[in-house]
Amino acid sequence: MEQQIQYSVPIMADLAASGKYPEYLFWVGCAGAFDARYKKVTVAFARLLNHANVDFAILGSEETCNGDPARRAGNEMLFQMQALKVIEILNQYQVKKIITCCPHCFNIFKNEYPDLGGHYEVIHHSQFLQELLDNGRLKVDKQVLKNQSLVYHDPCYLGRGNNIYEPAREVNNALGTTNVEMPRNRSKALCCGAGGAQMFKESEPGQKEVNVERTEEAIKTKAGIIATSCPFCMTMITDGLKFKGKEDEVKNYDIAELLYQAIFK
Repeated sequence: MEQQIQYSVPIMADLAASGKYPEYLFWVGCAGAFDARYKKVTVAFARLLNHANVDFAILGSEETCNGDPARRAGNEMLFQMQALKVIEILNQYQVKKIITCCPHCFNIFKNEYPDLGGHYEVIHHSQFLQELLDNGRLKVDKQVLKNQSLVYHDPCYLGRGNNIYEPAREVNNALGTTNVEMPRNRSKALCCGAGGAQMFKESEPGQKEVNVERTEEAIKTKAGIIATSCPFCMTMITDGLKFKGKEDEVKNYDIAELLYQAIFK
């Protein structure tokens, strides 16, 4: 039976009102705040942060889109308007370190915000979870998922975009699952099909959707779990499983959800 976990999510404005500025800002992101499926990832990750006694807060209603989809779609003016607004808010709260579950948010904060004056230490949640495991702040019961097989899909904006491949695998290796790889992995991994603002436009003519191709590749490994670490990837892989009629046989979980299961169930 799942443990009843008490947790809280501090709001940056509430802490600032009492003169407190946490070490980390947890940037929730659009999917983490509004997508019904990915909100479960947000909750799991926030509970893990609480359990590890991480000093963090979120912006809450002050968080707005950081402009990544606008820039990817070619609307540079909208991107800069959004980015400058976000930078103003972050600087107001003396933010120095940002944790995010979204590789797209990670990439734009790390690589593109500095051009507009936004300089922060940016950490993807796979990196942060690996660190918490390595220093013993999170401890896993490997018996919980020991009978499960798992395959990991590399997000483009984390992998090829920023050369980050191993932290998520280290988290998965800590779970006690049997882990396998798709033939195309790491720098040669196939995109889920949603990057570069493709998530927000109609499909172009072709023989097969990219997400279906990638999902088929994952299904062929015979793993019972497809692990992801990106909200775009989760949407596309989940849709691929539904298209193939495999959603009851194969489950798609974010690495934070899997780690949460392995600790609290």
